[in-house]
Amino acid sequence: MAGIALYQLCELLDELYPLSLAESWDKPGLIIGDVCGEVQSILYAVDPTPAVIDEAIDGGFDVLITHHPLYFRAVHQVSGYSHRGDMVRKLTQAGCALWVGHTNIDSAYRGTAHAFADQLQLQHMRPLVPAGRTDDAGHELGIGRVGELAQECSFQELVERVARILPRTTLGITAAGDPQAQVRTIATLPGSGDSCFDEVRASGADVYITSDLRHHPALDARLQAEYEAQLTRMGALPAKERDMHAELARPMLINTPHSAIERSAFTYVPDDVARLVEGRWGVRLHSVVSQIVTDPWNIRI
Repeated sequence: MAGIALYQLCELLDELYPLSLAESWDKPGLIIGDVCGEVQSILYAVDPTPAVIDEAIDGGFDVLITHHPLYFRAVHQVSGYSHRGDMVRKLTQAGCALWVGHTNIDSAYRGTAHAFADQLQLQHMRPLVPAGRTDDAGHELGIGRVGELAQECSFQELVERVARILPRTTLGITAAGDPQAQVRTIATLPGSGDSCFDEVRASGADVYITSDLRHHPALDARLQAEYEAQLTRMGALPAKERDMHAELARPMLINTPHSAIERSAFTYVPDDVARLVEGRWGVRLHSVVSQIVTDPWNIRI
């Protein structure tokens, strides 16, 4: 079976998930690979770990597409003295390319946040942090999503729904809020999200679903929410603030395992890529999503 050239795949990926959407600190795209090499098969995974690299090579895949970068910072060597250098060696020797789609996929239509919001069946979705641009079809792009549940549910029910949606990990899911409170407006930012509390508060979300919440930002967000709810009950908030803050202490928080929620990136990506490749070049790619759990935690007491 004939394939397509790697450079053709990269151009198509940039159409779907423009590299220009990436955050300024992020450098996604082609990391390893012969741009003229042939592509017939792709393995998708959240993290480029040694086990995932071995899966790609042992499976004979031409390209490994990961959500997280192999390198987050600039490097000056890729020697065998580091595990990353060894992964570069293995991929290069096996002729397996590596392409990374990180914050560009997070911001894209049918990307990470969009896919997770769809799994929650949110309606009337909009970006949490708009990119200030749309795609060719007019879809608004940006980090995270805010939307409405079709029906209110208790906070406890929502936490349990999230747990059913995401792959199980040792770390599990933690939450902060009144279990019986009725919620409807949901903000989500798959991945590390405690830098966006201001945007979440401005969105009026009842609940914020994200990952990697640190102690101090999370505690401060909850204490401020509870204090504003108290002021609301007293009628003590300035008039311009009253419509923004119901008596519900919001946002309540759901903290998910990073790798589990960002697996949502591959809800749509493999099928969308394969469909476009087949439509444009008549090539049917063999696409597989790795089932390897890359969450680092394996003991919980």
